[in-house]
Amino acid sequence: MNQKIKLLLKALFHPSYIIIYLWRKIPIGSFELKSELDAVERPNYAYCLLQAAKQAKNLGIQRISAIEFGVAGGRGLIELEKIADEVFNCTDVNIDVYGFDLEVGLPAPADYRDLVYVWRKGFYKMEKEKLLRRIKKTTKLVLGDVKETVPTFLRKNIAPIGFIAFDLDFYSSTISALKIFDAEDQKILPRVLCYFDDIIGPDEELHNNYTGELLAIQEFNQKHNNINGLIHKRIIKAGWCDAIYVLHAFDHPLYNTYIFQERDRQLSV
Repeated sequence: MNQKIKLLLKALFHPSYIIIYLWRKIPIGSFELKSELDAVERPNYAYCLLQAAKQAKNLGIQRISAIEFGVAGGRGLIELEKIADEVFNCTDVNIDVYGFDLEVGLPAPADYRDLVYVWRKGFYKMEKEKLLRRIKKTTKLVLGDVKETVPTFLRKNIAPIGFIAFDLDFYSSTISALKIFDAEDQKILPRVLCYFDDIIGPDEELHNNYTGELLAIQEFNQKHNNINGLIHKRIIKAGWCDAIYVLHAFDHPLYNTYIFQERDRQLSV
């Protein structure tokens, strides 16, 4: 079905989408309120980055890192920059933005686990010079094979990682990107929010636990846990909620640090 027809049907059966779409275009209301109601571009990024920054603030951490694996044309990275600015205004937590990409498009798939029936070598090339003109000078592109760039990146002096968007499509590439969690404790928050772009997808993709990102997550699942019931906590029951995961670094020295602003939570009769 044509994408425009789908959007029209969605608007007809869910009038709230019309309000949300229009609200995204109008600069009124606080960022936190708009984020809560999905009235921002990339509400998945907004939710994760805002929660990461709040966690950092309550831990006394003033700067964090946000990463996008799979930049392609750069629309997501540009939006992540904008969200980072809004989150800073809400929390006073500084955010360093990084975009990892091969630059020349997807590599050759390794085997069936990379969903060869969906993606081909060379898809999603980056126009590097064009993108560099659009992103901030403070945003860093990390170009090359993630097998090599992730270990090199982790040797750098970086702010603790609080949010990661995984959009590398392939199982093999995602497995390599997940090595980011080999980071030393001081380079990650105790809980790192993650968004996986390729676990639902259009009808043709038919994602399952034996291929793609879902297989990569499953193989990593002793350290990587879904946020149970997130969709039930949201006012707008959007599909992206099922693509949000969180790394729990149980042995992190700050993992057990109390993070609620209320120092004493009681319920009276």
